[in-house]
Amino acid sequence: MSSPELLISVLRSELRAAGVTYKMLAEQIGMSESSVKRMFGQKDMSLSRLAQICKASGVAMEDVLRQAADVTPHSDTLTLAQEKSLMAEPKLLLVAICCLGHWTLEQIVETYSLSQAECILHLIALDKLELIELRPNNRYRLNVSAAFHWRPDGPVQQYFREHVVSDYFNGRFDQVGETLLCVPARVSIHSAQEVVQKIQQLVAELARLHQDDRKLQPEERDGFTLLVGFRSWEFSAFTALRRPEAKPELPVLTHQIGTKKR
Repeated sequence: MSSPELLISVLRSELRAAGVTYKMLAEQIGMSESSVKRMFGQKDMSLSRLAQICKASGVAMEDVLRQAADVTPHSDTLTLAQEKSLMAEPKLLLVAICCLGHWTLEQIVETYSLSQAECILHLIALDKLELIELRPNNRYRLNVSAAFHWRPDGPVQQYFREHVVSDYFNGRFDQVGETLLCVPARVSIHSAQEVVQKIQQLVAELARLHQDDRKLQPEERDGFTLLVGFRSWEFSAFTALRRPEAKPELPVLTHQIGTKKR
């Protein structure tokens, strides 16, 4: 679905939610009901007409534009070249991760040792890499989906394996909203696949909560990170204690779910 189609689809949904019919809208904007229906049916509407309809119906135009942007299909990953570019400059990777968390320019500068000019240059670089779409007043829109993840074999994931994971698990996981679980289980491949699906549902739910809480004040939110792993695995120290003749029927399946403040 193209952007104009998305806009009109979102607008139609907002009008329906507000209880505004085509007849009511036609009276408000001085058009015939048939012309309004044809305009929506042909998905042909200028920006000025969109603004007029929003004003007449009491629907916030910025809400329509934001919702259309949120449902626009985006990529779930970056290309290998894009990830390599991020890894070439540590501060660029930092700003990229902040953008993925929907930080504003002001929040980044207040938190990290970056000048405003330096941060803007990094935002411009991320725009060129097509991770974001830079907008006026240094605002931006993400060009990746809510299901975004780093390439499994990419340089960013490799960096995380070597440096981030150990730092993450060095925490106590005993604060409010934190937990750490390590649960061994012997299950079938079918059951393992079912667990993976539930983990994906959890990730989608976290993305929804993240989106919903964006309307809260910055001081009402904190940075949390979910790190999830589920694989066929046995701790090497335990494997070393196996009897030579002992052969496992199935590898032990273990999952770790950690939620920890940034």
